[in-house]
Amino acid sequence: MRVLIVEDEVPLAETVRHGLTEDGFVVEVVHNGEDAVWAATENPYDVIVLDIMLPKLNGYKVLEQIRERGVWAPVLMLTAKDGDYDQTDAFDLGADDYLTKPFSFIVLVARLRALIRRGAPERPVVMTAGDLHLDPVRRRVERAGQEIVLTRREYGLLEFLMRHRGETVSKAEILDSVWDPAFEGDPNVVEVYIRYLRLKLDAPFERNAIQTLRGMGYRLDPDGG
Repeated sequence: MRVLIVEDEVPLAETVRHGLTEDGFVVEVVHNGEDAVWAATENPYDVIVLDIMLPKLNGYKVLEQIRERGVWAPVLMLTAKDGDYDQTDAFDLGADDYLTKPFSFIVLVARLRALIRRGAPERPVVMTAGDLHLDPVRRRVERAGQEIVLTRREYGLLEFLMRHRGETVSKAEILDSVWDPAFEGDPNVVEVYIRYLRLKLDAPFERNAIQTLRGMGYRLDPDGG
């Protein structure tokens, strides 16, 4: 059973790592949000223990990004924040359980085993915008019943736009979620990939689903253009 622990308090992380290892878990530990996103998207885990107050990216942002990238491993939020709104935010973003500090190690292990038995949460249904369909599980895109082949980056950009269909999203938000929070290249790369998507999704079907709002960003028409 593979566990990812995301905790910036090193002594606590090491204590939990040692205890879980003794209980037969295979444990990896990272201490900041950026490393957590990388680890979760590059390696398979049976469960993730995620703190909220983290350097670089907080736990809410980590959870949001890994869910957007198709990581469905169960997530237990382990944190000193115990307000109702904190818990609601976590569950809205896709958390599966919530444990506050200080905590009982025995309770932590019991909850982790319960999450692992339950397995990954149900994957999202196919997202639609008119006759444009995106299946996150099969990573398949169709327009008017015709499959559209996209590169990995094109798919990531379309999935982000589909999840926010009807909303205006800025270039910075796209770079942060589809590329990387530490991206230091030319931000105009977003415009390039928007054009690629239009050439594949809009032009052949005489549609205008992906709209540019000058000075604000981009918007995917929820009706598919």
